[in-house]
Amino acid sequence: MQALRIAATGMDAQQTRVEVISNNIANMSTTAYSARRAEFADLHYQQVKPPGAITSISGLVAPAGVQIGLGVRTAAVAVNMQQGSLKQTSGELDIAIEGDGFFEVTLPSGEAAFTRDGAFKRTGEGLIVNSEGYPLVGDITIPNDARSVAVNANGDVFAYFDGQTDGQQIGAISLSVFANDKGLEALGSNLFRETQASGPPIAGAPGLEGRGQLRQGYLEESSVDVVQQIAELIEAQRGYELNSKVITAADQMLGATTQIR
Repeated sequence: MQALRIAATGMDAQQTRVEVISNNIANMSTTAYSARRAEFADLHYQQVKPPGAITSISGLVAPAGVQIGLGVRTAAVAVNMQQGSLKQTSGELDIAIEGDGFFEVTLPSGEAAFTRDGAFKRTGEGLIVNSEGYPLVGDITIPNDARSVAVNANGDVFAYFDGQTDGQQIGAISLSVFANDKGLEALGSNLFRETQASGPPIAGAPGLEGRGQLRQGYLEESSVDVVQQIAELIEAQRGYELNSKVITAADQMLGATTQIR
């Protein structure tokens, strides 16, 4: 009775789908969060009679075989890198990416990490860091006597001082793009790390070679569509219930078999 095992794989798949959906809904307000989607593939097949098998002495070929599927498995949890809508915050160090690309920050280990979360802060020394305290690549430091800071669309950072009308450039923000950004490894805290699947980062100025431009005073919102997630949650719940009914039916069939006298 393979139905018990097959239905169990179906329940496990729907449970995985619910876990992915629940994580999306939990991050509906997370800055620059990219929605995930569970993808599935069927398992291998039991070849009772392969297609094209010879069915008689005369050499006739069966037009169709008998292949019994053995269930489903989780193939991948894909990341939808679609840009979320931009929300105006008027924060001096709130920077959104309008288009493709990632900010690069440096982890305490010295390793590079990448993020689209542009909610930056400044340390007591004026260094621009993310919410976890990881410095933005370029080690851009805002002077203590700076009156304000401006970031243009191309990533140039200017500091303005009292008694001066023109700003003084103190650094530049670069963006990194990947051949396959869906292959990045999620680290949590809105951070990603390069992998062999993503390819190496290609850094450059915003607005060049397919990179997006920067918008100061804005943040990218989560790309989660709550209505769609609720609809998929209901569908996954129904799928789980249907697979459980298959297990109940198979169990009753086995019970009927054991009661034969």
